[in-house]
Amino acid sequence: MPRVAPFEAHHARYETWFDRHEAAYFSELLALRAFVPWEGQGLEIGVGSGRFAAPLGLQVGIDPSPAMLAYAVSRGIATVQGTAESLPFADSRFDHALVVTTICFVDSATAMLAEAYRVLKPGGRLVIGFIDRESALGRHYLAHQAESVFYREASFFSADEVADLLTTTGFSIQAWAQTLAHPLPETRDIEALRPGRGQCAFVVVCAHSDKQAAGSMD
Repeated sequence: MPRVAPFEAHHARYETWFDRHEAAYFSELLALRAFVPWEGQGLEIGVGSGRFAAPLGLQVGIDPSPAMLAYAVSRGIATVQGTAESLPFADSRFDHALVVTTICFVDSATAMLAEAYRVLKPGGRLVIGFIDRESALGRHYLAHQAESVFYREASFFSADEVADLLTTTGFSIQAWAQTLAHPLPETRDIEALRPGRGQCAFVVVCAHSDKQAAGSMD
């Protein structure tokens, strides 16, 4: 079952997080901006309230929470209610797709990535942003998981685990980047994007679909 209840019940609290942690939010947004194309048809899987899809120019978003989708609609996103593991879109529809922390909340990360692969065009780009379980912030969330309204039922991943999931579902990894090197209470300035992974809490991975266009030859 989609882990939608906390977001339905506490959608206003979710929204205020971005205002209380503005520097961290903009650091994440700029990290994603480096990899999300401006052109082409884009989908955010787990669009939430549209805090990322809208400024990054993605036109379509899917999420299981009606309360969250209402915010996304107000931000100009064409929304669909549904789950990441069963995307109601035709094969090879999108040029690129975005996933921001949604990997923590799905029932099956493998099924989500398989569906992303299906709806992306051959060579389509997938950008994933997530909290690295092995980072200081990831360890903090794990230690206090039972106390968090949103992360109580979340499943955190390491960067290595996300890499394995991507390669086993048909993606080729192109680049890694990271931001948020300091604890959230100490993050008062927007942080510059760093290459690689392993030093910061918020990690971005850019991958491409390996599938070939219909009728193409090896």
